[in-house]
Amino acid sequence: MGRRARRNARARWLEGRGGQPESYCHRQLVDAVRYLVAGGIAWRAVPADFPAWDRVYAFFRRWRDKGLVAEFHDRLRDRVRKAAGRDPEPTAGIIDAQSVKGAASVPATSRGFDGGKKVNGRKRHIVVDTLGLLLTVLVTAASVTDREAGRTLLERLRERHWRISLVWADGGYTGRLLDLARNALRIALTVVRRTDDATGFVVLPKRWLVERTFAWLMHSRRLARDYETRTDTSEAMIRWSMSMVMSRRLARRAR
Repeated sequence: MGRRARRNARARWLEGRGGQPESYCHRQLVDAVRYLVAGGIAWRAVPADFPAWDRVYAFFRRWRDKGLVAEFHDRLRDRVRKAAGRDPEPTAGIIDAQSVKGAASVPATSRGFDGGKKVNGRKRHIVVDTLGLLLTVLVTAASVTDREAGRTLLERLRERHWRISLVWADGGYTGRLLDLARNALRIALTVVRRTDDATGFVVLPKRWLVERTFAWLMHSRRLARDYETRTDTSEAMIRWSMSMVMSRRLARRAR
């Protein structure tokens, strides 16, 4: 190929033309990943109605590593907030954590034991908005305390959502984390506590919103426990699960 031909081929590539077309459409691949997350199946058990399992996994891995699943999730969240009459950028959130058992595929380097919940596995730390929609997520070993993970989680929250100024939390997020959030991140971390005379189950203001989000996530069987070798894969699975919650909500509004 001559120099002029190579230059023309490079120009076509820059304009989005040329190159080998993909074997499967993205809708098929997205549906396959959603089926896997909802049904809790193994990658090799993807039904023959979908593309080959290794192509589905390659698609999932590429979206995870390139940050595309986070972009896809955040765009859906913006549309849901607009449909609810809210500004796309939230100003308040709720933080909490959930400990889940780890499968045998979870390595010892990223798993631990939560003494409070008596769970051997991993812990999911999330921040949601006042609609219960996911803002950011961090997966750690279950032995990591809420205060330790809270710093990294709030830093991620500040990077992606610059308007956040108030976050409600439970008693596990006290101590120096309150000062760090206020002074370094400009976030007012407000602890919502149970009253001394409360007995049994009591719905606490604001905190019930994040508990409802955890209930939504547990509808996806892939999240019933942590099966993933890498923590960023677990975070991607959570975003895929929330994308299904939001897409169903938008579809109901469209009807």
